[in-house]
Amino acid sequence: MNPPATLRALALAPARLAYALWSALAFVGVGLAALLLLAVLPALARRRSAARAAARAFLRLAGMPLRVRFPERIPPGQCVVVCNHASYLDGIVLTAALPPRFGFVVKREMATVPLAGVVLRRLGSEFVERFNRQRGAADARRVLRNASNGHSLVFFPEGTFTRTPGLLKFHTGAFATALRAGCPVVPAVVRGTRRALPPNGALPLPGPLELQILAPLAPVPDTAAELRDRARAAILAALGEPDLTCCADTARPPGTARERSARAS
Repeated sequence: MNPPATLRALALAPARLAYALWSALAFVGVGLAALLLLAVLPALARRRSAARAAARAFLRLAGMPLRVRFPERIPPGQCVVVCNHASYLDGIVLTAALPPRFGFVVKREMATVPLAGVVLRRLGSEFVERFNRQRGAADARRVLRNASNGHSLVFFPEGTFTRTPGLLKFHTGAFATALRAGCPVVPAVVRGTRRALPPNGALPLPGPLELQILAPLAPVPDTAAELRDRARAAILAALGEPDLTCCADTARPPGTARERSARAS
């Protein structure tokens, strides 16, 4: 870091610390209020509406204005939304942006996180095991049953996020679920969350966030892998970040987004 940049960083440090404290207080305050509402509201729809209002309130208080582009592309009926994953803020952003009829499919480790696990359960989230194959298969069957009953779901098909900007490989669970339910897949792109809450543990930053809804994809006549590749290609093209599955064993990128996704899996 050059001297001017170092001096600027030192000068901004108190402001960044103050903002980090304010955003933490806003998160705790809004989170506790939401937790109380989730504990007493009897209906799932009302609990999800309360969570949506709380997510929007937190983003406003934290100085992270959210813009949702093309929300009219979300079908009025059942669908499966798949989105890139860049930060712990992504779930809050999608909760704030999507209609309250959506439930989230999240990794089972989140069920043991204090408070977060309680909130996710009260919101009707589906927990899926990633490391135990037998339990993961049982979780997948449960998600498929719920999808067959008309539930609209949100997946982060990468399953995790990294410090490096870009798109990881997609797992096929979301797309198998859409095929089983016979409902469209709606790709979505979230932007700004990696900067606002970096995965490397740096202090949060205020700034604009965006969720872009892409054109829905019909689930037939594709297989789950083909539907996955179509969705991933659409997200990769709109995201404008590197393909992190590209060039792992060669200096030359694969020729198409479909090939890149296929190689990753």
